[in-house]
Amino acid sequence: MKNASIIGLKEADCKNISEKLNILLANYSVFYQNTRGSHWNIKGDQFFTLHPKFEELYNSLVLKIDEIAERILTLGATPAHNYSDYLKVASIKESKEVTDANKSVELILNSFKVVIDLQRELLDITDAAGDEGTNSQMSDYITEQEKEVWMYNSYLGK
Repeated sequence: MKNASIIGLKEADCKNISEKLNILLANYSVFYQNTRGSHWNIKGDQFFTLHPKFEELYNSLVLKIDEIAERILTLGATPAHNYSDYLKVASIKESKEVTDANKSVELILNSFKVVIDLQRELLDITDAAGDEGTNSQMSDYITEQEKEVWMYNSYLGK
């Protein structure tokens, strides 16, 4: 028996949601790797402030990557796992600007904008499909990330 019928969703909705989740997964994966790059390579007087903050962020991102992949599996689809596939669909691009404090924080804020926008799109889709599981997951992510945006913007003095 397929997962969709057991969890009370339509197969077509599960397919559509999974496709959007795979795009979100791709963006999170690039976001994660960019954040790792900033963590490893940050230089200057903000090193001791940002190095652990970036580690905290990439640890949070890797958990979300796993949760999104597991949600895709729950909906009966297969999560993408190749960076070559991620780079084809991700709006977040790989960054080489990982040593400057302000540029790294701006990159993080731009990445948050992308994932929050995608998660809001998913809220609309999952609400219409009655997919409370994915809807709740996206809502929780947005709540957490809005606070992170405030903190990173405060770092920049905005």
